[in-house]
Amino acid sequence: QVHLVESGGGLVQAGGSLRLSCAASGRTFSRYVMGWFRQAPGKEREFVARISWGGAATSYADSVKGRFTISRDNAKNTVYLQMNSLKPEDTAVYYCAATRDYSDTYYEIRSYNYWGQGTQVTVSS
Repeated sequence: QVHLVESGGGLVQAGGSLRLSCAASGRTFSRYVMGWFRQAPGKEREFVARISWGGAATSYADSVKGRFTISRDNAKNTVYLQMNSLKPEDTAVYYCAATRDYSDTYYEIRSYNYWGQGTQVTVSS
């Protein structure tokens, strides 16, 4: 089992940057595929990015491709989401998630077993 805690959210102007962090408990962090999702008010939770166990493979939603970068430091049990060129439509609660499986359905909520509590990101226009 893994416990996830996000941090780094806040208020930023459009065009600005933020880096989110997700710290994981336990000694098996490197065995988990990690993902970031987000949920805007009144909308469903949606996939943002995913990174493989060692960090060599990443996947992104089309809406963030070229602006967001997911990375991980297995020595620190932490996954990051660097968000650049932020837009008001990026406003949401951002969640990190973990799964043992590297599956083709990585963009689906049901593919992940563990979730953090979320961190709020607000982008003003």
